[in-house]
Amino acid sequence: MAPQRTMSEEELRERVRALLDEAHPDEVDQFTFRGAQFDHGLAWVHFPEGLGGLGLSPKMQAVVNDELRKHAKRVYEDLMVNPIGIGMGAPTLLAYGPEELKKPLLRRIFTGEDIWCQLFSEPGAGSDVAGLATRAVRDGDDWIVNGQKVWTTLAHVAKWGMLLARTNPDVPKHEGLSYFLLDMKSPGVEVRPLYQITGEAEFNEVFLNDVRIPHRYMLGKEGEGWKVAITTLMNERTALGGGSSRKGGGPIAVLVQLWQERGRDSLSPARRAVLRDHITQLYIESELLRLTALRARAAQKSGHPGPEGSVGKLAQAELYKRIWECGLDVLGAEGLVYEAGYERRRPTGFGRGDALSLAKYQFLRSRANSIEGGTSEVMRNILGERVLGLPQEPRVDKGVPWKDVPRSG
Repeated sequence: MAPQRTMSEEELRERVRALLDEAHPDEVDQFTFRGAQFDHGLAWVHFPEGLGGLGLSPKMQAVVNDELRKHAKRVYEDLMVNPIGIGMGAPTLLAYGPEELKKPLLRRIFTGEDIWCQLFSEPGAGSDVAGLATRAVRDGDDWIVNGQKVWTTLAHVAKWGMLLARTNPDVPKHEGLSYFLLDMKSPGVEVRPLYQITGEAEFNEVFLNDVRIPHRYMLGKEGEGWKVAITTLMNERTALGGGSSRKGGGPIAVLVQLWQERGRDSLSPARRAVLRDHITQLYIESELLRLTALRARAAQKSGHPGPEGSVGKLAQAELYKRIWECGLDVLGAEGLVYEAGYERRRPTGFGRGDALSLAKYQFLRSRANSIEGGTSEVMRNILGERVLGLPQEPRVDKGVPWKDVPRSG
């Protein structure tokens, strides 16, 4: 890694003010403003110059964000603009992408012009990602891909997909994978919606029928796809388990608002005391999660995402479910009523109406938190084996060529 540059906080603040003089978010659209932010090196200050950064310490990004909050009425949250592209695609592309692809793709990731999705999960290999069956076969300068992916968030609006495919079935499962960038508009890509309990179609099935991918869109080397995928997955867990960057923000803020508006004065004294203690405990755990997430994000931005991401991912999935369950406790019978209808939409995070509708929606949506991005059981395995040093689970397919491993279907 190149040595970090040094720049004073005041110099960096001056750079942010120069950006706002050139393109103020109140006067231009999102793409124009964020494009200018990228060109000024203020997208990710720890990235190299010319790729949206300045080669500074990742800690200096807080200075940029603070200055933007002070002087720009409208602030775009990265993970709301393009959650998978910014949270997972950008660091993977920076680490393993061909040089000629980095700048044009990174800029459009940051602006949100190109939404990204992740094509890892398959019907026959959910938690066991390395056991996937989608095949990619070399044909001259192209690869021909056939297979099926599932639970693909945002595939219906994505321009690019991070695709993991099997390029050699004659070696053990982790060794026969390669990693590609797939243009989701390519012939042979079919996206079908999967409706969730909320009524939305945020997830999708993706069918790949003789899809051609140019060899230059391979990230890393042939057969080293698992190594690249680990980078994506570690960043994914940090992004999913990132919690709120603001003290008292995120889901706990909504719960506290519900308590103040609807619960505090309408309950019996005994019920009020029990719920108050419960909410206080959830607030404490939210703050612990936030502080852990800060450590994980610091490691991620330094280019070395560690197990803190899996800690945060596991803790956040379980905590958020309990927060939204408590929200329904506060609402009582009113929380059981949910608007009917199916709306296929791009998720916009927590900006879904008032606290009442948000609590009811998130109670249902949070059921997916302990599945998406690796189940809680997978996270516990990672923490047990890689952090605590516990014995590994017995693996009957270890060292066995993938084609010889028994599979259903």
